[in-house]
Amino acid sequence: MTTRHRTTAASAVVGLVIAGVHFIGATSAHADEPSVPPGTEPSASAPTPVKPDSPRLKLPQGGTLAPPKVLDMVEVVEDIGGEERRQETNQTVMMALQSEVLFPEDSAVFNAQAAARIQAIANEINQAKATRIRVFGFTDDQGSYEHGKELSKKRADAVQAELAKTVTNPSVVFDVRGYSEDYPIADNTTEEGRKKNRRVEITFPRGAGG
Repeated sequence: MTTRHRTTAASAVVGLVIAGVHFIGATSAHADEPSVPPGTEPSASAPTPVKPDSPRLKLPQGGTLAPPKVLDMVEVVEDIGGEERRQETNQTVMMALQSEVLFPEDSAVFNAQAAARIQAIANEINQAKATRIRVFGFTDDQGSYEHGKELSKKRADAVQAELAKTVTNPSVVFDVRGYSEDYPIADNTTEEGRKKNRRVEITFPRGAGG
């Protein structure tokens, strides 16, 4: 083999080696995908060791643990239009009805559908054998605070009067208040938020079987 042929052959071999390295590198680029879902891979740093005899883990001299406390769980269910919202805890049920589904604008006189909605809540109150019912009215922040106070109280009074037609417990006690724009549950800078804030809330204890 001549010198020229050896050089050409050597160049071809080097070319194959370089091509092989390039091919392997291109293949490994696709193998960089994580083998486990992100966030489940082992931590890069070991957890901080905790000494069981550390003085900061011990009660001070004469100290006692606070009594155990069961936290109250809250469940909130709202219909698609937001017209009715139900909030339940271990002790109470609260039903919030937007004012638009009960009253015309700036009015405390029921519309045609209001009575049926309130009677359904009254039937649930009867099932719970509730003896104390809170009926609170609220408005948005449009108009004067004093007008909102008067309107929210009149609407709460109207709801209480309708509940009283169906609630059968003769010893039931109603707590009826109007709060105007106080205690908003949504942003008053949008009409959607103001609509949620214009509401009447009916709250009663859960029944023993609830």
